Amino acid sequence: MRGEGRIYQRGNRWWIEYWVRGKQYREGAGETSTEAKRRLKKRWEEIHGDRFVGPEQERLTVGDLADSLITHLKLKGAKAVKSYEYHLAPIKLELGAIRAVDLTPPRVEHFAQLRLTDKKTPATVNREVGALRQAFRLAFKQSRLSRVPYFPMLRESDPRQGFFERAEFEAVLALLPEPVDEIARFAYLTGWRRGEVVSLRWDAVDRDAGEIRLATTKNGRPRSIPLVGELSELVKRRWTAREYQAAEGVTGISEYVFHRGGQPLVDFRRVWTSACTTAKVPGRLFHDLRRSAVRDMVRAGTPQAVAMTISGHRTASVFLRYNITSGEDQRQALLRVQKYRASRSKTRKVVILKTREAR
Repeated sequence: MRGEGRIYQRGNRWWIEYWVRGKQYREGAGETSTEAKRRLKKRWEEIHGDRFVGPEQERLTVGDLADSLITHLKLKGAKAVKSYEYHLAPIKLELGAIRAVDLTPPRVEHFAQLRLTDKKTPATVNREVGALRQAFRLAFKQSRLSRVPYFPMLRESDPRQGFFERAEFEAVLALLPEPVDEIARFAYLTGWRRGEVVSLRWDAVDRDAGEIRLATTKNGRPRSIPLVGELSELVKRRWTAREYQAAEGVTGISEYVFHRGGQPLVDFRRVWTSACTTAKVPGRLFHDLRRSAVRDMVRAGTPQAVAMTISGHRTASVFLRYNITSGEDQRQALLRVQKYRASRSKTRKVVILKTREAR
């Protein structure tokens, strides 16, 4: 009918032409006029049923969206590119060939079940599904998709609550080899992430100004901290330990603050686990030092905003997850309340008014 498009032949192939909201669409529709008419009729059913997405969107696969997200992150200079590539790899393997418009919540749940069968944790699966969701959201922002489906997520276990008391930390520290012990002490004092500590270079240390400045961090914001107290003494020791013996007896100067033979320590999980076990605090993670630093800064009365500039937390919600309360904290809180109420009762005078009958 007039206004509902047309079919036409080009060479040995039939095509259809139609308009949607002022935009013209042309697409191949088969080798016969009957196939073309059937295709055009289906398109109009989609248009009138508000299900039309267009041939461009239909050609997009889940793998295409995943690749586009990685390209976008690289152009932005995002630090998490490697992490996204890692999490999107199983997505592309299992769902990459599916058309993006055909991805449904049940398919996402099926993928999650497959990953759990492969002994992956709910947290790992959620990171993978979350990366896929971000790929869809980016395509929607770029007007490549007209909708973003619902992405069901798994329930994760509660956040870790591990932290070190001072005596526990010192016991572990005494069992760690050099320079792992100094890496741990730096993390305990500052609350920095392991990756930030082990990659720290001397060009970020201003010894004259007494500051360490990071130009790039995980949260994308530069950060600086002053060198005071134990931290200042630690940096002095590391400055003395810059020299190392290179090949053929040549003395080298390390560009890294914490190094072994001039190179940063990438993996020291084995010695860390052994030290924690021997110190009778098995199962503690290096990341628990970050929780400990945040907790102790708050207990010492450091304003939250200041503590966040030291530890590098970007949002208050994540920071507060690290501010872990122990039974001793609760005991001290109750004692302070009782002491406060006792002091109030001593300073307040109680006046008894005589009743009319007593007069």
